[in-house]
Amino acid sequence: STFLKVEKAWLFFLTSAGLAVSDIKRWWLHQANINMNELIARRLLGRNPNPGEAPVVLDQYANTASAGSLIAFKLHHEDLGAGDLGVICSFGADYSIGSLVLRKL
Repeated sequence: STFLKVEKAWLFFLTSAGLAVSDIKRWWLHQANINMNELIARRLLGRNPNPGEAPVVLDQYANTASAGSLIAFKLHHEDLGAGDLGVICSFGADYSIGSLVLRKL
C-alpha cells in the first residue's frame, strides 16, 4: 500500500541521513486527504501528532496534489527555532516519493 511504501521510504531516508523520526520537529506532508495524513503521521511518530507537528491545509485548499506539502510549509514554518529540522514529503499513488530535510538557520 502507499502508506507502507511512504513509511518505509521515510525511515530509509532518515537513517541514511543519520537522523531519527524524533529529530524532526515538523512534517509537511502531501495533502491528499485527512485520513491519509493522520495515518501516516501516526505511523511515523508512533502516536498522534501534537498540534502543528504535521500541519494540514486541506480545510483551506482541499487536495492540491504534490503542491500541498509546499503550501503547508509556506503557512507553517515561521515558528521553528534555529536548528530545528523539518521534512517536506510528496508522493504519488504508488509511483514516486520525494522528500527533503530542511534545517532552519
